[in-house]
Formats: sequence, structure tokens, C-alpha cells
Amino acid sequence: MTSLASTIAADIQRDGHSSIPAKLGCALALAALADWLFYGQRIGLSLTLFALSVACLSVLFNQASLDLRRAGIGAAVLVAGLVPAVEDLNTLSFLILTASLTIALLLATNPETTELADRARALRNLVLIGPFRFFPEALQVFNMSAFTRGIALWLLPVTLGTVFVALFAAANPVIEQWVSLLNPKVILDYVSIPRVLFWLLMLALVWPFIHVRWRRRKVVIPAAVDGPVPPPLPPLVSAEFLGAPTILRSLILFNLLFAAQSLLDGIYLWGHVALPDNVTYAWYAHRGAYPLIVTALLAAAFVLVAMRPGGPAEKSRVIRPMVYLWVGQNVLLVASSILRLDLYVDVYMLTYWRIAAFIWMGLVALGLILIVARIALDRSNRWLVCANLIALTIVLYGSALVNFDAFIADYNLNHSSETGGTGVKIDADYLLTLGPQALPAIDKVIALRGGDYCLAGRRDRLVESQRQDLAWRAWGFRSWRLQHRLDAQAKGQPGSQPAG
Repeated sequence: MTSLASTIAADIQRDGHSSIPAKLGCALALAALADWLFYGQRIGLSLTLFALSVACLSVLFNQASLDLRRAGIGAAVLVAGLVPAVEDLNTLSFLILTASLTIALLLATNPETTELADRARALRNLVLIGPFRFFPEALQVFNMSAFTRGIALWLLPVTLGTVFVALFAAANPVIEQWVSLLNPKVILDYVSIPRVLFWLLMLALVWPFIHVRWRRRKVVIPAAVDGPVPPPLPPLVSAEFLGAPTILRSLILFNLLFAAQSLLDGIYLWGHVALPDNVTYAWYAHRGAYPLIVTALLAAAFVLVAMRPGGPAEKSRVIRPMVYLWVGQNVLLVASSILRLDLYVDVYMLTYWRIAAFIWMGLVALGLILIVARIALDRSNRWLVCANLIALTIVLYGSALVNFDAFIADYNLNHSSETGGTGVKIDADYLLTLGPQALPAIDKVIALRGGDYCLAGRRDRLVESQRQDLAWRAWGFRSWRLQHRLDAQAKGQPGSQPAG
């Protein structure tokens, strides 16, 4: 038994390329284990068992880089991280478990990281870049370089293109009808797409732990010392996977897909051409508002990765104009999302969440414009982050000064069908949840309905809350202005008593 284990360990510790098939088989075994433990099941102790399995197989496949003293510290960190998950699995214990697993891997297999900044950088690469290594590195099992390179060149464009088509189908009933013509039911009868995606996700997540690769420090060898120079480690992500040819193919495909979506929005949303049967403008508008924002965020992330400082595409005279074109299409996409939401609000009224969506969409559009500015002005990502933080600070500060309660109440009143608007009937229950600032609008609703006694009784509770807000300890300028508005409104109604 001992000799068998030694043989397995010796086979595993051979050079990285030859061990790729074994590691791929191990990753598939872990994906199968995750399927049995998690898919369609309630998760609890199963997550702890899975984490232990990943840790054990990671140690088995990376014995050559293990440092026993640091591995002992890493094991203690992992055990400490498992305790909260065993006690109760919740969001916090899950994050602690994930952090302890990654930190334990770093301590056990990367003795070069001694500074805090180096460790943070290594963990960032493990979490953000590690999962994307699976697809290009798994292709090394093929001993066909041209075939492998061709797949690597098209893997990213086709994968992201499929994601964009799925988001467009969720946002646009017309595209959904086109996709349905492909008749995928024959395949879906035999293959569960969600389960396949689950397996791919698990493979990508466990791969960095099975095939551990850290960025090494550059070793400066004095000129007087003779000897063979070790070859540099290959990049964490292959050149084909995120190189200029891949980025160019991606941008061509993405620009065509986004142009099709923008053309349909121009026809149906901006041009008001009649929609297909069983599709209303409200449905068309509501379906697309939020999926298109997700699409824009994915596009922004791709641009930041593709046009990273010092990357192969940053100075390309062909790629840069296509990036500008694609970002422009994304800004147009955000504008369409804002128009979609505006059309929906015209019918189904305004709420806090819809105001937040308007603000969020505006920030996304501004972020896309700032990305173009960073590329055009040759600024750093730090400049981009600071510019976005300044914009966010200004928006949050301005929002703190806006009386959204009164704005929502007045908007819903003025656009409702009861006042001759295009919207639905006023939702008095929602107005009551807005607090005392909605009192002027509620008074008008009571007058419109000829004296809604039930609503009037509930209104009195808001009046009492407003009276308490005028006490000197709770005084606010907004409450003081509201009281003046209520007093002026009461004076304009004969026989009425001032509120409060």
C-alpha cells in the first residue's frame, strides 16, 4: 500500500504538462462530488466535507511545492475556518471558510510571499484569475498545438457571445422568439443545461487548488555567476486566451451582437413600430431594463481586462477604435434601459427601487464614458477608480438632499389615471408607506375620491408623526417646510383645520 501511494505521488510530481490529464481527472472527480453534495440539495455540512476534499487533493497534487512548517500553519488556518461553517452555514461562515481555504493554500505552497501586499496580490490573482485558467490549461491534454490554439482563440468570444445572446433574449421578446427557432428542445430533453453549467463552474473553481501556480519573483543573477538560467514560468493565462487576436475576434462578434440589439431597440422602442403579437410595450420595456444593465457591466469588465495597461491590445490601432465603438453601443444600451424603465414607470408609477435603478443606470453610463476617457488619455486604473468614487460621492451627497418621499407621491398622483394621466390607479397603501412627506398627495387623493374615510383615518397617523417631527429634538428643515405646505393647503380649503 505504501509503495502504491509512493508511485502515485511520484507520478503526480512529474513536470506540469504531463500531469495535466491526472489533474483534469481529479477536477472532474471533485465536480462529481460537488454535484452529489450540492446540486438540488440543502447545503450545510456538505460544504465542509467538500472543502476538506479540495484541501486534501490539493496537498496530494502539489507536494513538490509544500513547505511543511508553513503547511502546518495553513492547516491550522483551515481548521479555524471550518469551525464557523460546522456551527452554522450562513453568508459570514461561508466567506470565512472560503478565505481560510485560500489563505491555507497560499501559506502551504507559496513560501516566497512574506509581505502583506504580496500575499494580498497573490490571493487576488488566485480568486480573480485562477478560475479562468481552467479552460486554456485543460486544452493542454490535446497534443495538437494548432487545434488547441484555434480553440483558445475562439473560446472567450464564443463563451461571452453566448452569455450576451442569453441576456438579450431575456431582455428582448423578439430575440427570444428568434432563439426559440433554433429548437434546442431536442438537446434539452437529454442534457440539463443548468447542470452542465454547474459542472463547468465547479471545474473552474477547484482548478486553481489542483493545479497551483503562483507568480514568482524575478531572480537577478549576477553577471559573474555562470550557469543555466531557468526558463520563465508561462503566464497565468495563455497568450492566446487573452491576446490581441482573441480580443479582436471578441470585439468583432460583440459589436455585431450589440448592433442587432440596438437596431431592434431603434425600431420598436425609439421608432414606436408595432410589436409582434402578444407583446405589449410595457412588457417589452420592463423585461429589458435590468438584463441590459448586467450586459453593460459585463462589457465594462471585458474592456478593462482587454485594454489593461501594458496589455497586447492597449496600443493596437485596430482594436482601440473597435473598443470605442463597442463602449458607445453600451452607452446607447444603457440609454435604452433608461427609456425602457421610464416607459414602465409611466404606466406602473414610481417607487424607491425604480428611482435607485435610474440613478444606478446613470452611474453605469458615466462609468463606461470614464473607461473610454482612461484609454484615450492613457490614465491608470487608479485614476479610473478615483473618478468613479468622486462621481458616486457627488450622487450620494445630492441624493441625501432630495425629498424622494414627496417626489414619488406627487409624481404618482399627477400621472395616475384618476388625475387624467397615463398610469394606473393610485396605490394609496404605498403612499402611506412614504411617511408624512406624502401627506399633501394623500389629501388630494382623499378629495378626488370624495372622502375616503378609511384612508382619512390612516392619514391621521401620519399627521401625528409629522407633529412629533416638529418637536425641537426631532426638528428638521424638511419637516418644517412640509408643515408650511400643509398649512397653506388647509387655508385653501374652507372649513378645514390646519394639520398638526
